[in-house]
This record gives sequence, C-alpha cells and structure tokens, in this order.
Amino acid sequence: MKHPASDARALDAEASPTVEDDLDVEPDADLDSDAPAPSPEAAAAEEPLALSERELQILAFESKWWKHAGSKEQAIRDEFDLSATRYYQLLNGLLDNPAALAQDPVLIGRLRRIRSTRARTRRR
Repeated sequence: MKHPASDARALDAEASPTVEDDLDVEPDADLDSDAPAPSPEAAAAEEPLALSERELQILAFESKWWKHAGSKEQAIRDEFDLSATRYYQLLNGLLDNPAALAQDPVLIGRLRRIRSTRARTRRR
C-alpha cells in the first residue's frame, strides 16, 4: 500500500513547471562544459607580473658578495634608505614571487635554500 503523501509529491513534481519551461532559455555552453574554470593562481602563473625597478635592484644587490659582516648592512642603508630588517622582509617576499624566480632562478634557488636551512636550525 502506497503512502498518500508520496503520491501527492509525485503529482506535484509532474505538474509543476520548471524555470527553463517558463523562460524559453537555451542552456549556457560555459556551464555545460566539463573543463574546470581556471583558478586565479593558474592565471597568475601563466602571466607572471613584472618586477618593479626596486625589486630588480634588490636582486642585483643580493647577488653581490660581502667580505665584512657590517658592510652589507651599511650598504643597505646607503643604497635603499631602509633598515636591514625591512630590506630582508622585502627580500623574503621576493623569494616567493614567481617573477623573481623567472628573473634569476639561480640566485632565488640559493637564497631559498639558505632560508630553509636557517628555518630548520631555528626549529631544533
């Protein structure tokens, strides 16, 4: 024996028109495609943003070698008018920038290795 409520729901489902029936709308081709929409990260990876002049100067500066411990910090103040802390914050942000990696992959790879080694040492 069928339950009367299930019969009523079946009749309602058959009788009630859908929105598409009322509007005479064709299906959207974009919604029917199986291809996923590109993520913002993928779009950014396809077209890396160009580095600013200051970021290029920081990369060039970082590729230099320093003989004395304090001379680099003094040169940072003289050349960029920044504290050493702020300079290293900017440099750390550049290490995660795909445009910087494209600009100088050897330098960015070396600096990333140094960063990860220091982070591992701090965790010990």
